[in-house]
Formats: sequence, structure tokens, C-alpha cells
Amino acid sequence: MVTLTIDNKKISVPEGTTIMKAAASAGIIIPHLCYLEGINEISACKVCVVEVQGKVKLVTACNNPVEEGMVLFTNSSKVRSVRRTNVELILSQHNSNCATCVRSGNCNLQKLSNDLGILDIPYKKEIMEMPWNREFPLIRDFGKCIKCMRCVQICDKVQALHIWDVQNTGSRTTVDVSRNRTIEESDCSVCGQCITHCPTGALRERDDTAKVFRALADPEIVTVVQVAPAVRTAWAESLNLPSYQATEGRMVAALKRIGFDYVFDTNFSADLTIMEEGNELLSRLSDPQEKRWPMFTSCCPAWVSFIKTQYPQLADHLSTAKSPQQMFGAVTKSYFAEKIGVEPDKICSISIMPCVS
Repeated sequence: MVTLTIDNKKISVPEGTTIMKAAASAGIIIPHLCYLEGINEISACKVCVVEVQGKVKLVTACNNPVEEGMVLFTNSSKVRSVRRTNVELILSQHNSNCATCVRSGNCNLQKLSNDLGILDIPYKKEIMEMPWNREFPLIRDFGKCIKCMRCVQICDKVQALHIWDVQNTGSRTTVDVSRNRTIEESDCSVCGQCITHCPTGALRERDDTAKVFRALADPEIVTVVQVAPAVRTAWAESLNLPSYQATEGRMVAALKRIGFDYVFDTNFSADLTIMEEGNELLSRLSDPQEKRWPMFTSCCPAWVSFIKTQYPQLADHLSTAKSPQQMFGAVTKSYFAEKIGVEPDKICSISIMPCVS
């Protein structure tokens, strides 16, 4: 064990523990933007700097281990001054139109700026803008990228797809699709992990809300919505509603009041998928010539894309069934359209899903 003092609090932690983890074990939270434990510990943002007694230079807490007898200060005047300067420099290359940002109110950079009391940027603003296909499910805003490298590391180390990489040098350094490809040309499976771990609004999912409201406002269109089980259980988080209030009935009632004509649960088409995949499995088992083992589920489009691009030799092992979301759309435009006596092109099938793919 290593004994040290952090903000006048004496603690003992295992040898090799980083300063950040040691502080956290004592209830002291050191602010950071780029840090992801075990994934991204490169101190790119320099926000987690702390003062070490006896040393002139500040050190980063995310990737420096503690030492015996260390005396640390995480919020001294020197630390606050340097931390503020580092955040101001980040903001000088960041599009700060927070009112129109999808992460407003849930943004690490926004919270950190508020905590540091930053009201003005003393540096010239230089915002990078680059083209992007706004029809792709994943949207990148170069003007909001803070070069934290989280997306690069999560895609490389967890998803193993290597979609993102550093481009350019110096003040024009940014993150873009690797190997000079467009996002459409890449092997992106649209898993959404880079969006989840982006601390700002530089990465987000495409927003189709306006299209939905146009469909709801069209008297000639019948709107049919399916809600995924994950959404059904988590929809009230943003409203801070307890589980006993966030009932399925309230969710359905809310969707009906918004204007949806029919509300369904994706569980229905999940059952269809189970039957389709089950029948396909039985069919394969009954064929003595069948060599495609094991049979893989095709429930997730991201998984299907991953297999086809990374392991094409295994693509034949996938079930031929659609995903539950896709199957629901097909049933809505065929069986259900006939059931309610409406032309398929007059039905707008809308999916409320928890993922990007």
C-alpha cells in the first residue's frame, strides 16, 4: 500500500493506483474530459492537472501513479488557473452554440466551463468545419470536436473497427474517418459507442423528429409507431420520473396524445423473429448436407454489418430473418395495412429505438 495526502486528507491505496483513482477513493472528484479508465488514459485534455508539493510543474492525474508520501492539491489557485486556461483553449476551437446542441444540459465541457466560471474566451475563435453526409445515421460535427480521442480509442480497443483516426497537424488537428475514407466507405457498423463516449456534441445520432411531426400533421397519413422494450423501461429517465409513475400505459397515452394513430410494442415482432429463426434452425438441423454451423442470430443490424465487413467468411452462418424492428415494418406495410384497409404508401411506420443501427 502507498500512503499519501490529497487535499489535507491522508489515504492509503494500492501501489500503481493513478492519482485520479486515489482521489476518487477519498471522495475527491478531479474533473476531466478525455479520461476513460482502461481505454483512454492519454491526458489529452490536460484538465485533470493537480499540484504535487515540491514540484514546479503540475501533473496529470489520469495517467500518473501515486508515490509514497506524496502531498497533492487538486484545487489550489495554481491548479484552478491552469485548468481554466486549458479549458479556455479548448473552447477557443469549440462551437459553443449550446442552445442548439444535442448535449446541452448533459455536456461535460459545458458543466466544466460553468464550474470554472468561464464567461469570456480570451483567445481568437477558430472553428473547423468539414462536410458530412447528414443522411447517415451517425452525424459528426467537426466544430464541436475537442480532440479527446475517446471515439478513436473506443472504436479501436472495444469495437476493433478502427473507423476514426487523427487527421492533420498542429492547430488544424482533428479526428476524421481513417484512411481518407468517407463514413459510407468505412466499415462502420453504426454501433453508437463513439456517440455514447463523446463528451460533447461532436458525435450524435441523426435526428428524424421533424420528419415524424410532418407525418403526424398530414391528415392522409396513418402513423404507426413501435417502441422497443429498452425504451419502454427507460423513457422516463429524462423526466426524472420514478418507475411506479413511468408506466407503459402512460407512455402509450402520451404517444396517442402526440397524435400517433397506432402504438405497438416491438416485443410483438421479437416473437415473430424468434419463430422465424427457430424454424430456420430446425430446417438446417433436418438437412444432413447443412454445413453452416453454428447459426448466428440476425437480430441486430450492427452485428450483421460487423460480421459481413470483418468476418465475411462467416456471413453464411447468419440467420436470414430480419431484425424485430425491420420485421415490424414489413408486417405493418403488408398484413396490418390490409387489416385496416389502408394503402401501404399511406402508412408511416416509425420506430422508437434505443440504438443507432
